[in-house]
Amino acid sequence: MTIAETILWRALRGSRFRHIKFRRQVPIGPYVADFLCVEYRLIVELDGPPHDEAEQKSHDRKRDAYLRAMNYEVLRFPNDLIIGGCDLALQQIQATIMSKTG
Repeated sequence: MTIAETILWRALRGSRFRHIKFRRQVPIGPYVADFLCVEYRLIVELDGPPHDEAEQKSHDRKRDAYLRAMNYEVLRFPNDLIIGGCDLALQQIQATIMSKTG
């Protein structure tokens, strides 16, 4: 795992975050989700500098479209945001889950 993945995983694992279960490195079709919450069909992806390249951005768009077609919601966060403190990402994850629960 990258440093950012380790930091976020510490916050999510073992249902530590709002008693919501996340799994990491989950295969979905031809892809592997960084973090997955099955209950809310939510995927969280962390992106480092290679994701800034045009070819990788194109790949990520196709990947996200595939996952959305499978009825998953995909949230992407830059590694730097997590390394700087993952509170903003956790707030966005919580807001996304709240929007699914009404």
